[in-house]
This record gives sequence, C-alpha cells and structure tokens, in this order.
Amino acid sequence: MTAADVETFLAAFASAAEGVEVNFRWRPQLKDSSDELVLEAAINGHAGALVTHNVRDFRHAARLLNLRVLLPRDLLKGLEHE
Repeated sequence: MTAADVETFLAAFASAAEGVEVNFRWRPQLKDSSDELVLEAAINGHAGALVTHNVRDFRHAARLLNLRVLLPRDLLKGLEHE
C-alpha cells in the first residue's frame, strides 16, 4: 500500500468509528494495565468481538465477560464467508 492508500483507509476507518462512553470500569482484569482501556471500551461499547494480535492476554478476562477475542486474520476470514 502507498502512503496515500493508508491515509485513505485510516480516514474511512475513523469515519466509521463510534465513541464509547465508559460507564462502568472492570479493572483489574488483565496483567497489562494498559490493556484495561481496550477491554473496557469493548465491554461498554457492546462489541461483538475484540480484534487484536494480543489474544493471549485478553482470553481469560474476555471469557469471564462473554466477549469473543479474535485475531485480525480470523475476522477477515469470517468476512470472506459472508
């Protein structure tokens, strides 16, 4: 991808994003405290899944909170079949 392609993709991605108001904090759930914000945004935003390369760190807490955790490649594979 060219730099222009990346900018176009990021602009489209940002325009589709929705802000999430964090009404309830779920801390501490994870070993890495910087990941807590990601988990809270997913839970408070009623996400269908959390997509990350860091599946291992999120797996246990996500199972407790009934949240799917997917690798980006698994999300893309699922989209191919739709």
